[in-house]
Amino acid sequence: MSRPRYPLDHNTYRYVWSQLAEHLLSRIQAGEFDHRLPRHETLADEYGVTVATVRRAVRDLAERGLVVTVPGKGTYLA
Repeated sequence: MSRPRYPLDHNTYRYVWSQLAEHLLSRIQAGEFDHRLPRHETLADEYGVTVATVRRAVRDLAERGLVVTVPGKGTYLA
């Protein structure tokens, strides 16, 4: 695995998935994504985390009504 493009703090009290969700939210608000998020595997590589961590972060964003995940199709901005 290469060095993460967006390193997260693994030595804090905050869960890594929570940090990831907040960083993705800031990228969404900045207009970095057109209409959908990159694949989970791509995000995992960018952040140096597991796909399971990305799934948990995306689930958090979905629970907040910010994204919608369509199985087999991707995760779209709401």
